[in-house]
Amino acid sequence: MNTSSTSAPSASSNNKLMAFPFKSATVFGCARPSGRLIFIIATAALLASCANVPRPPLGGGGALVPPLPPSAQGKSRWVAAPWSELPGFEADSLPEAWNAWVKSCERPGPVFAPLCSEVRRLSIASAPEQRAWMQERLQPYRIESQQGVAEGLLTSYYEPVLKASRRQEAGYSVPLYRLPTTLASRKPWFSRQEIDTLPEAGEALKGRELAWVADPIDALVLHIQGSGRLLFSEPNGAQHMARIAFAGSNDQPYRSVNQWLLSQGVTKINPWPDATKAWVAANPQRVQELLWSNPRYIFFREETVSDFEAGLGPKGAQGVALTPGRSIAVDPASIPYGTPVWLASKGSAASLEKLVLAQDTGSAIVGAVRADYFAGTGAQAGQLAARFNQPLRLWALWPK
Repeated sequence: MNTSSTSAPSASSNNKLMAFPFKSATVFGCARPSGRLIFIIATAALLASCANVPRPPLGGGGALVPPLPPSAQGKSRWVAAPWSELPGFEADSLPEAWNAWVKSCERPGPVFAPLCSEVRRLSIASAPEQRAWMQERLQPYRIESQQGVAEGLLTSYYEPVLKASRRQEAGYSVPLYRLPTTLASRKPWFSRQEIDTLPEAGEALKGRELAWVADPIDALVLHIQGSGRLLFSEPNGAQHMARIAFAGSNDQPYRSVNQWLLSQGVTKINPWPDATKAWVAANPQRVQELLWSNPRYIFFREETVSDFEAGLGPKGAQGVALTPGRSIAVDPASIPYGTPVWLASKGSAASLEKLVLAQDTGSAIVGAVRADYFAGTGAQAGQLAARFNQPLRLWALWPK
């Protein structure tokens, strides 16, 4: 999902192993031999036998204990930590987070798949039972940068809801586009300014209009967030809701509109986007200049919103629906999708100490201790998301 610290729903994770030093005299249950020369042959045999000793199963199905946490392509290091290090662990309402975990089990990775039958069974358990199971099955790892920095940045994103029309008409003049058929013909594709000004870009998008909205800043919000909901009104007065999800981008770099406004001497940039709309109303001749400051352009696809899904967000990069307040976007080269994560952050937007699931990513969500918090759907969630820019600490919870 994209935000002013954008996220985008496509990325890949890396499953290389992280090397942790062993401080005990055993390696996965096998004694390390002492080193006299006369025992070299015996030692080699002992190590060979140890290498063939299976690790204890996780539970049902006889699956083996997963490997050590990934090295994350050198972007992070994972430091084993006691459960007592996790702020607020005894106080969180875990059943609220369990719904997000069950969603992750719709598309689990190979490390967490063996746990999913137990996760589903525990969805009706009490918080103390869930907490005890986590302590038995999982090991916390403090996420740090390679330089040992354990504090990072938390931002937030949300799903906007906009009134829209299926056709261009009075009051609805700003198009939202499907993927152009020529997108693969050039990399990067036309910039936002080129889309608005070059005839060949306009021709490539002709007939690709998915819907029309009223306000260019609202359209920009959809591009920044990466998805949203559109409310259509029919001629008979009926209304229906559809979701537009990220389908692709022009591969141009993302540039913050707020940073551009600050560079122009604007001092009031929040609340977003209300402050931006106020600036546009006072500077109508500079609207295009503001929009073109961000060359990145997003294309969408339409999805239905069922009653069952009404309380959930769009699908994140993991491929499962996001849960408001319990899903985060991460750098998948630091934290793999589907990983349960303990999040701690205090700032002006909120004080959070809670279990969340790594289910999404974004082009600006880069680094070891970096997350984008999914606030939910609609204007109230947007107001909350706009306030987030605060310190962050993370612990990945990895199977033992």
